[in-house]
Parts: sequence; C-alpha cells; structure tokens
Amino acid sequence: MVASPRALSLAGWSAGLITTALVAWSPYLLFAYHSPSLHLVLDSVDACVALLLTYLLYGRFVRTHALRDLLLAEGLLLLALAGLGLTVLVGRLDSPLPGSYGVWSALSLRVTGAVLIGVASLMGSRPVAAGWRLRLVVLPSALLVVGLTVLWVVRDSLAIAVSETPPASALRPVITGHPLLLVGQGFTALCFFVASIGFTIRAVQRRDELLRWLGPACALSGFARVNYCLFPSLYGGWVYTGDLLRTAAYLVLLVGAAREVGQYWSASARVAVLEDRRRLARELHDGVLQELGYIRAEASTMPGVDVPRRHIVDACDRALDEARAAVEALGRGPEEPLSSLLHRAARDVAERQGGHVVIDLDDAVDAEQLQRHALARITREAVSNAIRHGSAKRIEVTLERDPSGRRLVVRDDGRGFDVRTATRGTGYGMTSMRERALGLPGSLEIDSCPGRGTTVVVMW
Repeated sequence: MVASPRALSLAGWSAGLITTALVAWSPYLLFAYHSPSLHLVLDSVDACVALLLTYLLYGRFVRTHALRDLLLAEGLLLLALAGLGLTVLVGRLDSPLPGSYGVWSALSLRVTGAVLIGVASLMGSRPVAAGWRLRLVVLPSALLVVGLTVLWVVRDSLAIAVSETPPASALRPVITGHPLLLVGQGFTALCFFVASIGFTIRAVQRRDELLRWLGPACALSGFARVNYCLFPSLYGGWVYTGDLLRTAAYLVLLVGAAREVGQYWSASARVAVLEDRRRLARELHDGVLQELGYIRAEASTMPGVDVPRRHIVDACDRALDEARAAVEALGRGPEEPLSSLLHRAARDVAERQGGHVVIDLDDAVDAEQLQRHALARITREAVSNAIRHGSAKRIEVTLERDPSGRRLVVRDDGRGFDVRTATRGTGYGMTSMRERALGLPGSLEIDSCPGRGTTVVVMW
C-alpha cells in the first residue's frame, strides 16, 4: 500500500522544514563535512537520476504528446547538466575563474529548469499540436546553447558569485555570495514549492504514479535551495544539509521512476492479455458461432418428427447463447462496471428468447473479476430459465446493497415450479447456479411454487 499524494507531500514538506529549522536555529545540530569527492559523488547520483527521469518523461511525451511531460523532461535535463555536466566542462575550461562563469551558468540552468518544472505542475494533460512538437524540443536547446555561449564570451566581466569558502561549521547560517545569486536560489526554491503543490493536486485528481512522487520531491528540492541560501555549499567542497536534501529529493524521484516503470510493464501485460482475449473472441465469432447458426438453420427445416427437431433447435439456441456470452466476456475489459455487465447479460438473453426484462441495478455495487463472471452466468441462467421453462412475460433484475451484504435478485411472473421436486431432478441449471454462488463465496436461495413465479436471490 502506498500513502496518498497529500500524505507523501506533507512528509516531504515536514522533513525539509524540520531539517532547515534545526540547522538554522539549533545550537546542537552541527553538520559540515569538507569532502570534494563526496560532493562529486552526490552530484553524480543526482544527475544520473535526473537523466533517468528525463528519459522516462520523454518516452511518455512520445506516447501522450502532453506538454507537461515535455516541460518536465526539459527541466530535469537542465538540472542534470547544471549538476554534473557543466561542472566537468567548467573544470576543464574555466579554471582561472571558478566563481564566475561556472556559478552563473549553473545558476541560469537551475533557475530555468525550476521554472519549467513549476510551469509543468500547472499544466494539464492537453496534447501538443503536431506542428509544435519538434519546435518545442529544438527551440529550448538552441536557446540553451546561445545563452551559455554569451556567458562564455563575457566571462571576464562577470562578477564573482561566491567570494569565500563556507566555514567548516553549521553553528549559524552563513548568508554570503552575490545578491543576484541569493535571489536566484530563493526564486528557484519558490518554483519548487509551487511545483510541489501543483503536482500534489494533479496526483489527487488522476492516478499517475510519477506525479504522486513529484510532490514530495519538489518540496525537498525547494528546502534544499533554502539551505543553499543559508549555507552556500553548492559551489564548494563542503557537504551541508542542502546537499543531503537535494539528494533525498532525487532518491524520492528514483522511487517514482521505479514505480512508473513497473506500472508501464503491468499496463503492457494487461494490454497484451486484452488483445489476446479479443483475438479469441473474433475466432469464436467467425468460427463457432457461424457453424452453430448453420446447424440451427438446417435443423429447423429438417424433415422428421417435431419433438427431436425441436430438441436439436433448443440445444443450438443454448449453445449459441453460451458462445455469445463467451464472446462478450472475452471482448470486454475488466474495467466495465458490474451493473453494466449484468444489464447486458440479462438484456441479451431476454431479447433472443422473447422476454421482457426490467432492470434496477445499483452502480455503486462492485465485485472482483471472478465474482463478476459468476454473477453474469447466474443472471443469464435465471433469465433463460424464467423464459424457456416458466414462460415468464416480465422479469425483474435487481442489484443492491443492504446491511447483510450485496444482493442480486431475479424475479419473474412465470408459472413457477416445485423447488423440492426440481432439486431432486436431473437438471444441471440450478446446481450450476448454486455452485457458482457458493464459490463467490455466497449463497443462493430459490423461492417458487406453481402459479406464483420464481425468485432467485444471490447474496455475497
């Protein structure tokens, strides 16, 4: 069982807020570790997770063409480039000015990525027009290259963003750096907070496994940016709580990615099963049903004694009814409501056998897949018996819920029968209905007497 989107986001907000408050105001929590190698490891992990999410989201965009998925993919890609790719590039090209081009270019990428993620959280699932899909992929890449090129050209005139290395103690906040750097961090945090709220609302509105985890991840990312304002370890060799919160956010995204992959393969398996069921339904319809129809037509015109001929025609009718029921069951998905399934089962039998059915089904009553099949078969058998054996003109089918459980009732105005005598007979219809009811698990009751109709009640 997975917590609700609201609970997950609340947990992310609580973790980030408590951690930030303890670091900022508690004299007992001191966390600062000087390790450039650990900093690089965390950057690498975060970038790899971001690239994985970018790949998954771009794959979703190819399938759904939703603008939200594209903006999310582009935003995470920018964060991955800012976290690791640009660090490696600047380390090779910009060693004389580690606090200028490297910091400002990374800040630009992070702010742009956060804006794209924030905008994505406010977007619905409306698809992008075909003419704009390629443009929305190429245009941001071109703007990214142009922006980084401009910063490289004017790198000698850029202001130093971080003038000193953060101290080795987190005893008190160290708000240092260029004002524009602090504003950028604060704005990025605001974008992530907005994205957390937006994704949580979207996850509540629709079942999307990835959206469920984006809410808490964005909340942790927002508080990581707040911590970077208090302790600017992002651009040095020190590891502070901001780095831990950022990595925690990406680990939450990794959980979401794993569940997204699992959901995708589960959906693919369901689609494959459904396609196979539909193929079997087509084979039955084009083969068995056609042959049974031919046998019935030939038997009805066959010369001879009327009684055997009528028995053959009746057997063909029952076989056709069973085959049609199998085709319907194979061609329908498990998402069909129980009320619709029973309505169709009762109506099909009544229309073919010349009866009138009145249906009153509660849409709120549901059942598991195996129970749904058994209930549909019981309904078909009860309606068919009422028309063929009871000569009923009116049949009522009711599905309801009462304090004792769920109830399926089939009541007819036919000539009825002696239940005790019929139970001792050789007919298999009542035995089949009773066994299916017991397998729900549930019970079946039949109330009937000659001249007063029949009532079949299934409780489970």
